Amino acid sequence: MKETSFIEQNKQKWNRFEQLYDSKSHDPEELSDLYMDITDDLSYAQTFYKRRTVRVYLNQLAQRVYTGVHKQKGESLKKFLTVWKTSLPLEIYRARKSLLVALISFLVYTLIGVLSTHINPDFARLVLGDGYVELTNQNIAEGNPLAIYGMTESQLQMFMDITTNNMKVAFLTFFLGFFFTLGTHLVIFYNGVMLGTFQYFFHTKGLLITSFLGIWIHGAFEISAIVLAAGAGITAGNGWLFPKSYTRLQSLQLSTKRGLKIMMSLVPFIIAAGFLESYVTHNYQNLPDWSKWALIIFSFALILFYYVFYPMYVARKHPELVHEEQVGSFKPKTSFNFEKIRTFGETMSDSFRMYRLQFGKFMRVIMLVVFPLIVGIVAFQDWSHPGVMQREHWYDWATQFELMMGYGYYSVSDLIAISAWTIIYTLIVAAVLWSVKTIGNPFSWKSFFQFTAKKGPGIWLANCFILLFAFTLPWWALLIAMFLFPLFLLNSAAVGLDDRKFGLRFKKGFKYSTQHYGNSLLMLLILLLFVTLLMQPIASVFSIHDWRGEPAVMSDLLDLVAGFVKRIALALDADYIFWGNVTRQVVYVLFIIMFLPLVIIMTSFGYYSERERAEATGLKKEFKKFGKRSRTKESSVDFE
Repeated sequence: MKETSFIEQNKQKWNRFEQLYDSKSHDPEELSDLYMDITDDLSYAQTFYKRRTVRVYLNQLAQRVYTGVHKQKGESLKKFLTVWKTSLPLEIYRARKSLLVALISFLVYTLIGVLSTHINPDFARLVLGDGYVELTNQNIAEGNPLAIYGMTESQLQMFMDITTNNMKVAFLTFFLGFFFTLGTHLVIFYNGVMLGTFQYFFHTKGLLITSFLGIWIHGAFEISAIVLAAGAGITAGNGWLFPKSYTRLQSLQLSTKRGLKIMMSLVPFIIAAGFLESYVTHNYQNLPDWSKWALIIFSFALILFYYVFYPMYVARKHPELVHEEQVGSFKPKTSFNFEKIRTFGETMSDSFRMYRLQFGKFMRVIMLVVFPLIVGIVAFQDWSHPGVMQREHWYDWATQFELMMGYGYYSVSDLIAISAWTIIYTLIVAAVLWSVKTIGNPFSWKSFFQFTAKKGPGIWLANCFILLFAFTLPWWALLIAMFLFPLFLLNSAAVGLDDRKFGLRFKKGFKYSTQHYGNSLLMLLILLLFVTLLMQPIASVFSIHDWRGEPAVMSDLLDLVAGFVKRIALALDADYIFWGNVTRQVVYVLFIIMFLPLVIIMTSFGYYSERERAEATGLKKEFKKFGKRSRTKESSVDFE
């Protein structure tokens, strides 16, 4: 039947269906009969009119009914309230030990600030800064000790800035819990010491109650949010550190969900803290003391109610839900098929899985063999360039990488550094390729050194093309040269993973790199984006520093840590800028040895895919199995 005849024959039926479906009152039985007819017409159209408009039209009609029947209802207000009434309090109750640890730790760190200021009054200048102390002394002399809270004219702008900053601090505190909870403790240590120093500084001026009634108007919510965020971070980190009877991945999933739920509950309190600081603390001198006391007591009471007493009440009311865990279904795979053509998504997924499974194996080599070499060459560079190490830099990470690796070409010693880094990079590549090639085998130093002795020179030569770009171009030009890197990216994998003659391996490395260009480039771009987002809270790519030693224009956690180290070095009469730069170098080195193995693993899977596409080794093995499988019973072939 021609398409025009088919349409003419059925169009009245289709129009009737549309009218019935769109009307509020219709006969369900007639509508059901018409729907059955339309699905039959759709099947006919899919068979005979595959590329015609009528098939698309009928498919849309059928989908309208299917979607209407199967669509999910929107979340109701009742369910939203249930989350806040039951789900969140239960998660808080389950995390009560971590929250208590965070509170006790914060109080201890605050006490350290108090005792340090009591013993040495100049400690306040070390923690708060000379500028802040001088300004506060001036405000005290003028009769307005907390005038700093009224310096901003626009209260709305103040509210936006403060709320954004508090959100950033809270989520940074939580995020750093994944780093074995050490990062979380570092943040609350910094804030606790600062709080204790701040309050005792005002106590020495006889203004403890005045300062208390001023800052705790908003501080009750703000400081509580930081402590609770620390508890959420410790909860997430403990899931990684102490998996109990779960796998480490299952435990991390549970603890991360629990921590994120606690963080979600903090958002209203963080917003409230920003509002109070902008609109109430801003005008604290105009408020009577009783109203300040009432507001502070009410804020603490609300925090205690929702995060202490109410979770205990809900846990007693629903004891059957306290130990209920929703664990995802994990099927850990420890084997990889290297004789298959992987899609880009499969390459990414298998690379992260390989990274996780073999991490201990290659990282053992890197930390015990490569890391000491890196420390030695970086120390040599620092000693050779004292002028660079004794000042701040506009883009610190760019200057530090140039210094550590030598491609800044400040002096002849940089050529020594570049030569050393080519060996360091070769050892890292060899460690990772060895772990890939010997997957499933136990760790063996003998096996690693034999592999490196055999394949190391070839790996070094294969990487020369990439290292030539890396060490001769400035950092901004490397972003452009990234489009050339894929042309050489699979060279080292081809040389390290193949056992044929070197000339053949080297030639195939170039060939496979060219064939894999698109996937390699996409992989590099995605990894660059992933690492940039991951590193933003720790060592932001956009963190800009003032060369005169002023605070960073855009700060991050590394600025916080480096600033803390500089204060300690300053107190010890050491070269504080030098030690601040050393702290940054440690973070950058850790970044290198954590990130490079992932790139190398991805190139390994890229090499195996291109080899399979060219040689079809896996396909040939499948052909050998043809006809050997039994229809009635399993054989060894079925398990290969």
